[in-house]
Amino acid sequence: MTVQEAKLRFGIVGQSAALDRAIFKAIQVAATDISVLVTGESGVGKEAIPKIIHGLSHRKHKPLVAVNCGAIPEGTIDSELFGHEKGSFTGATGARKGYFEEADGGTIFLDEVGELPLGTQVRLLRVLETGEFIRVGSSKPQSTQVRVVGATNVNMFSAIERNKFREDLYYRLNTVEIQLPPLRERREDIHLLFRKFAQDFSQKYRLPAVRLSSDAVRALEQYRWPGNIRQLRNLVEQLSVVETDREVSEETLLNYIPEIAQTKLPARTVDTPLSQSEFNTEREILYKVLFDMRNDLNNLRQMVNSLTGGGNLDPESTSASAVARSMGTAAGGMTGLAPRNAVPLESMERLAPNERYIDAVEDAEEEADGMLSLHDLEAEMVRKALERHKGRRKEAAAELGISERTLYRKIKQLDL
Repeated sequence: MTVQEAKLRFGIVGQSAALDRAIFKAIQVAATDISVLVTGESGVGKEAIPKIIHGLSHRKHKPLVAVNCGAIPEGTIDSELFGHEKGSFTGATGARKGYFEEADGGTIFLDEVGELPLGTQVRLLRVLETGEFIRVGSSKPQSTQVRVVGATNVNMFSAIERNKFREDLYYRLNTVEIQLPPLRERREDIHLLFRKFAQDFSQKYRLPAVRLSSDAVRALEQYRWPGNIRQLRNLVEQLSVVETDREVSEETLLNYIPEIAQTKLPARTVDTPLSQSEFNTEREILYKVLFDMRNDLNNLRQMVNSLTGGGNLDPESTSASAVARSMGTAAGGMTGLAPRNAVPLESMERLAPNERYIDAVEDAEEEADGMLSLHDLEAEMVRKALERHKGRRKEAAAELGISERTLYRKIKQLDL
């Protein structure tokens, strides 16, 4: 079966390459019995993948049982999944089959598998490895021929580091990983999905289908959709029921999603807050001021050298006031103050052209001589960044605004 045929059969709408890749992998693994882990943000439609896998497998005539692991209380989840015997706990008035018994020969879909308690994870690992399980309150192992497909929106590596998920279970469950992209990475599919949902609700509520104006289409495609397809579906349902005008404009969308207007504003692209990474201490603020002053002084020196080249400077062609203002900005740009030894403007006007510029530069250079060297400042900032991140170079490089490779070279150059 091709990807397009699978879309038609299972009612999947979309043309993005990432979606096609996920469907292709589902088709390829359907004929096998290996376990699959579907990953992606909440609301991206992860439940469609187990339907494809089960519907194209030799198990299609057996049941497909879907279980939301995050919706079952921790105290009863073992009983729900593996069953229990009569009297095994308070309220167990009779024996009961679990989902693994009900799905015998078919497929079980464990949605939000990352929410499973650690004790249940041990039981699930045994089912995956041996095909055996034990009911709650029993000592007799039972076998099941079931294919397991899990899905999660949790960062599994982070959960493993926090001891919330077993690493051995992750690698046993994640034989094949199928990742579904978020809606913001499928912008070419947003309008297609809107039209599909509009037709569905038109038939359901027996109303004309809503449609989007051109500016509304652009607004929807620019929005980041944190709730993904589920959020878009809810929006279309609201518009279909509430709005009397069947053509939806951008202004109308703002009544339902005010955040759309915020997507057109400038935004920082760096994830690390400035207040936490760059300005942690007053000493680091001083370092940044000194770096800027040093650069400005070098620029000022080049400018004065070009103006005084060969000692020939036409006093009529250059404004002493402009140069003085430049010097004040260079040395005190970060604080708005002039340098301590800056020559007053009135005194500069009385000096010969060459003398007044050269003397001013010499005063500024004397000011800079008392500072730490650029090498020392750079070494201190790199060392501080590494200390804050406990030697993790990737995070330290991100804070310093340089690549990890550049940071490695700096460490060798600065002998840290």
